[in-house]
Amino acid sequence: MAQIRLTNTRTRTKEDFVPIDAGNVRLYLCGPTVYDRAHLGNARPVLVFDLLVRLLRHVYGEDAVTYVRNFTDVDDKINAEAQRRKAAGRAGTLEELIAGRSDETIGWYHKDMDALGALRPDHEPRATAYIGQMIEMTRDLIAKGHAYEAEGHVLFDVRSFPDYGKLSGRSVDDMIAGARVEVAPYKRDPMDFVLWKPSDADLPGWDSPWGRGRPGWHIECSAMSAALLGPSFDIHGGGIDLQFPHHENEIAQSCCAHPDAGFARVWLHNEMLQVEGKKMSKSLGNFFTVRDLLDRGVPGEVIRFVMLSTHYRKPMDWTEAKAHEAEAVLRRWHGLVGGIEPAASPAPAVVGALSDDLNSAGAIAALHELAAKGDGASLLASANMLGLLLPGMGSWAEAGDAAADQIAALLEARLAARQARDFATADAIRDGFAAAGVEVKDTPQGPKWSLAAGFDAARLAELAKVYGS
Repeated sequence: MAQIRLTNTRTRTKEDFVPIDAGNVRLYLCGPTVYDRAHLGNARPVLVFDLLVRLLRHVYGEDAVTYVRNFTDVDDKINAEAQRRKAAGRAGTLEELIAGRSDETIGWYHKDMDALGALRPDHEPRATAYIGQMIEMTRDLIAKGHAYEAEGHVLFDVRSFPDYGKLSGRSVDDMIAGARVEVAPYKRDPMDFVLWKPSDADLPGWDSPWGRGRPGWHIECSAMSAALLGPSFDIHGGGIDLQFPHHENEIAQSCCAHPDAGFARVWLHNEMLQVEGKKMSKSLGNFFTVRDLLDRGVPGEVIRFVMLSTHYRKPMDWTEAKAHEAEAVLRRWHGLVGGIEPAASPAPAVVGALSDDLNSAGAIAALHELAAKGDGASLLASANMLGLLLPGMGSWAEAGDAAADQIAALLEARLAARQARDFATADAIRDGFAAAGVEVKDTPQGPKWSLAAGFDAARLAELAKVYGS
């Protein structure tokens, strides 16, 4: 059995991963707030954890992993959209409009993540389905002296938890000095955070011991992870932007609610995403969603390849050049593995790279070596472990019958032109292939062709009209 090593954000060291129960490895990923399309940065933690789940199932068994990723459907942005729809005359109560918006956005999210080859988690809890558990956890924290009620709010007392700040490596006083915190007269300490807040008639709400209201953001994941994975589980993760305050607050409230459990043993955080070397932002005009790329014709498999080409703990720079290069590589690989069965298991070099802190870049380097050796069976099995070259994912890389017939006819025309010493026609066909994105290599067994990045079917058809008939 391969020994997996992971960099634990909490200890800041790479550690041997030893599950609590090897028969049920449990992990939790903070999922999206479902008010709009997932942008490209949202996809990175999904693909990192998808890779981790594939590795864990390879090592411990397909049925030995429980993967939870939540949907946050209690949020001010969702409320604002529902209120806008109601003001515009949309039928239904505010709660019904919120549920409708969440359903719509979750459907988009599933389609987009499916297109990237991401496996669906075993559980995808919605926050609204666990309000009762959040109320009970909040009530318990008050009873244990870790939370207090003030003006209809319930707040967590950060000074009651001495380990607060260990995940992010800062003291409470340092965080107060350097962070933007909500200042409210009912807070005992500026860093105290909301577990429950009041709702007026224009906002969704639930009855509670503290009046009609709704939960704070942080209590959601603590309640859902405890309900589905237990108070102690193996791995918790998300983007580095969640380390503070979200994950720090999760640790505080969960460890205080279950002081003997320890909450998550290993914390994984992926670094942020850039676009062409700059932070992605609407103001710079470089902000786009996963759906934007898919609608522009960038295959989901290409997006996945580019994402996995950078180690998860390093900033990932999305560039057009990387996307074109990934497309070309994947087209070649699809051509190499077409019509063959995968090897019985992935190559040891690929498993070894992934076991070393999810070194996906090293695993892809090993895939290149397998391709260079012409070992299609091992390449296919190993790429599958990374969620690449999977059945059904490569239809974008296939030429199709019409294009294949056109290429065959053009190759015959090129051969005839060469035999007739009509080098001008042979060169025109060669140049036409290059312009259309068709790579042709002459071998002792005859010409071999593959589709390159930016394959242009229309351009190929025009070339065939001139020379292929």
